[in-house]
Amino acid sequence: MLDTGKLRQKFEARIAKLLESAKEIDAELREKPSPDFEENATEMEDDEVLEGLGNVALEEIGKLRIAIQRIDNGIYETCVECSEPISEARLAAVPHATKCMDCVKD
Repeated sequence: MLDTGKLRQKFEARIAKLLESAKEIDAELREKPSPDFEENATEMEDDEVLEGLGNVALEEIGKLRIAIQRIDNGIYETCVECSEPISEARLAAVPHATKCMDCVKD
């Protein structure tokens, strides 16, 4: 049986770290562009990468928040499809998993 209390704390810490990263990315994206054309082109490419990283962070935050809700509701280790337990190995590999391996394969 998993220690869901510790998992919840771990997820909350990860969310805080991701929110901080997203905040830093947002601040960097709001910086005024360089007046130099070549430098501005490079900055635009960098901004695209930063936007992608920000989107990935926000997606992970959403998944972790759902995992926390599942912990709070006492269903974190239960598959949403078949109501069978999700293996600890699967949850260790994919902490936001909502389906057991059998249901993922189907």
